[in-house]
Amino acid sequence: MEILYAILILLGLGLLLGLGLAIAAKVLHVKEDERIEEVAKRLPNYNCGSCGYAGCHDMAEAIVSGKEENLRKCKPGKEDQNFKPIIEYLNEHPNEDGSKVKAHL
Repeated sequence: MEILYAILILLGLGLLLGLGLAIAAKVLHVKEDERIEEVAKRLPNYNCGSCGYAGCHDMAEAIVSGKEENLRKCKPGKEDQNFKPIIEYLNEHPNEDGSKVKAHL
């Protein structure tokens, strides 16, 4: 009988903690701008850090947020393969207020 109580207590704790995690996941969810992932896909994805950022995702985040305008900071990137598609994508997908992201070669 004691084992049954222990199992029920553990089941109750697991259910309670699982419910708490599910609620926390909904309440504390941080929405990331989907353009960051799209710009990161168009970068060379070497994650070399030669641009001064920790990797291509951080560089893409800086580009989309407007903190970085010069795409040539990405040393392994190529104009036709990487930079022009990024500029085209950002021109087609402006900020929520309608302003365009300033990015140049």
